[in-house]
Amino acid sequence: MKRLLIMLTILLLSTSALAETRVSPIRPVSTYSIVARDAETGEMGVAVQSHWFSVGSLVTWAEAGVGAVATQSMVDPSYGSQGLELMALGTRPAVALDELLAADAHPDIRQVAMINSTGEVAAHTGGRCIANAGHRVGQGYSVQANLMGPSTVPEAMAEAFENTKGPLAERLVAALAAAEAEGGDIRGRQSAAILVVPAEATGEKWNDVLIDLRVEDHPEPVVELTRLLELHRGYEMMNAGDLAVEEGNLRGADYFYGEAERILAGNLEARYWHAVALVNAGKVDEALPIFAKLFYAGENWRELTPRLMTAGFLEVDLATLERIMTVIPPQKQVK
Repeated sequence: MKRLLIMLTILLLSTSALAETRVSPIRPVSTYSIVARDAETGEMGVAVQSHWFSVGSLVTWAEAGVGAVATQSMVDPSYGSQGLELMALGTRPAVALDELLAADAHPDIRQVAMINSTGEVAAHTGGRCIANAGHRVGQGYSVQANLMGPSTVPEAMAEAFENTKGPLAERLVAALAAAEAEGGDIRGRQSAAILVVPAEATGEKWNDVLIDLRVEDHPEPVVELTRLLELHRGYEMMNAGDLAVEEGNLRGADYFYGEAERILAGNLEARYWHAVALVNAGKVDEALPIFAKLFYAGENWRELTPRLMTAGFLEVDLATLERIMTVIPPQKQVK
């Protein structure tokens, strides 16, 4: 890999004009991606897939209240950070992109797309991006691709994004899936990523990123990214349930944990906290069958339960705790 990067750099420096200028860090991340803003929520995001390891570490950039950037082809990551900085200052995407391209010694090998918090979009596909290469800018989004099998990949992505209903993240992943179905990267596939941020910054970094998922190395990265997004939605419900417990909203906790259990079918932790929420809401009889299945699956769940009572997360008297603990007898250890 190191030898490949060296050879690519030498190739790009082969003319005297290029040799006299500073060359920015170059990584051959040929790929397809989408940047978009949700008109209803104001959320902004970027999603990408490539036949390159850990594509999300280079291509995807987004900042709450500011915008999103995808920088690819012979990627220069500074387009991401500097593009966001310029848009944060109020620079329109088209102007910001023009400024960065003008300062770049090799704009003809870059492919970049930017969107700001009002949905303005700008995109660039350099003339030396490897065919098939191109982009399409639509209302509140841009799709771009290079080194594709068919030239129709951007069109397929745009159509999928426009026609998919639901949250922004699911629409972004739908665009990636459409690119794959159309033929995608001529080399194949390896990694994928999605990054979504809210319309406005809170000043609390842990609240200013809604979704940040990466598939670093996988035979079907878009399929795996889809699975991870579904898991993310389930754990969003778990987090909402936790918050409801913290606020003393037992009915809300029951609902959110129940949704988590539905989404994360077969996930024992989701099932466990749903059972706990039911007990705290006074629905002990509904919770007991769930506890029975959990205790059958593993004695660790039985051992954990009285610890919750001690910490104040399971609000029961000793008689009710005994009912829970003996819903099925402890399993005999097989020696």
